[in-house]
Amino acid sequence: MPSPSYQKRRGQLETYFDRTAVDAWKKLTSDTPLGHIRATVRAGREQMRNTLLDWLPQDLTGKWVLDAGCGTGMLSVEAARRGAHVIAIDLSQNLVDMARERAQSEDLGTGEIKFHVGDYLDPTLGEFDYVVAMDSLIHYQSQDIVQALSVLAARTHAGLLFTFAPRTPALAIMHTVGKVFPKSDRSPAIEPVAEKTLLRLIAAEPALDGWKPMRTHRISKGFYTSQALELSTGRNDVT
Repeated sequence: MPSPSYQKRRGQLETYFDRTAVDAWKKLTSDTPLGHIRATVRAGREQMRNTLLDWLPQDLTGKWVLDAGCGTGMLSVEAARRGAHVIAIDLSQNLVDMARERAQSEDLGTGEIKFHVGDYLDPTLGEFDYVVAMDSLIHYQSQDIVQALSVLAARTHAGLLFTFAPRTPALAIMHTVGKVFPKSDRSPAIEPVAEKTLLRLIAAEPALDGWKPMRTHRISKGFYTSQALELSTGRNDVT
């Protein structure tokens, strides 16, 4: 069972993404012109998405991929184009509806996407070769991040690719400046995590035994700062 702190934050995120900032995120994930601050966030997210996609095999034919916190489905579409069976899930009904509508106009080749609304920790979603959680764990405390990874690892065979908010002085400044945003546009606070602390907790978690930290990459683009981390079992040939 997720911890009380995880469940509380999950409820806040659902409210924000499904009711408070739908229009803002629709614009952020489209070609709509943006102000300088949000333009840097869009650019940073694009770089991060491309990083995570680069870490996935170019040929995903027959592989199962979980897009954990799929948002408007941009990563899901790219994974499906490589031949993957993608399960795309998000807490927000509105974002999933948007993702489904956008995906209908895309050529997915032999790949497919099945959209769901709910928690990506739901065991009924099945098993996967790869799980990608882009900026969907950045709002949780380090202990809750590791717990979520443990739950996902039990149903994942090859790789866990996720992002976290690195604890940096620059990010602290951005938090302060971010308070100038209208309240209606603010997301629930992210939880900065020290990389060394996160790696120590991962190494100490029995449920993650056999999972090894591999590549890591930090992206700082204006008002976007996030760090990707790959955990791998080394079994990239599974199906």
